Amino acid sequence: MRMQLSRRMRLPEAKKYVAEKLKVTPADLSDEVKMRDIRADLGIGTISSLVGGANGMAAKFKIAELLGIEISSVNKFKQKAGLFADGRK
Repeated sequence: MRMQLSRRMRLPEAKKYVAEKLKVTPADLSDEVKMRDIRADLGIGTISSLVGGANGMAAKFKIAELLGIEISSVNKFKQKAGLFADGRK
């Protein structure tokens, strides 16, 4: 959904884009068991939390980085924490 909204992609195109970025097949995106392992390996959080796994903002930061997209809550967090490297406020 995020790719459909942020990049104006149709669902098949969005699935293909995300699958390429995560280095999986589009079919893997719908496989709950595979995606749990993939999400844990990539540190992008899981639906049910894992001990030591990424959650909340840490997962969103990683998702934004992996997919090369902007996520408003990540940008707001960076802004409040003064984390923009280019000096943005």
